Amino acid sequence: MKRPEIETKIINPLIGTSIPIPAYATDGAAAMDLRACLEAPRTLQPGETALIPSGIAISIHDPGMVALLLPRSGLGIKHGIVLANTVGVIDSDYQGEIGIGIVNRGTAAYTIEPGERICQMMCVPVIQVALKVVSEFTQKSGRGSGGFGSTGNH
Repeated sequence: MKRPEIETKIINPLIGTSIPIPAYATDGAAAMDLRACLEAPRTLQPGETALIPSGIAISIHDPGMVALLLPRSGLGIKHGIVLANTVGVIDSDYQGEIGIGIVNRGTAAYTIEPGERICQMMCVPVIQVALKVVSEFTQKSGRGSGGFGSTGNH
């Protein structure tokens, strides 16, 4: 299967030498791991936030595609290490280095090692829409304006 190609620029020479270029870990992986492009370990105290460089930039070119940065479940569940903004959005026209905002929600300090896999990057299709302002919706839903918890817990 031929995969769509996204131009990738190496920003830090550690990438491709001591730190591998991002790649899918298995044939069935939906996302590729991004690694901490650090020269030395970086310790985050509980509650601390840091911007960790990835060492790469990408150029998607296609407004019908976006790259999403997602947390790694093992880091979040075992250590409380998650993305500071929950999901990162890399727009198709952004060409700067990908920075990974990390927050330590855990109760203990956590040390990020150089080259450690700290988040995942997934490319997904985008549909841009036009907002049409109306005074009433043309179709009513069963839920209507019911908000948080309006459908119950079970």
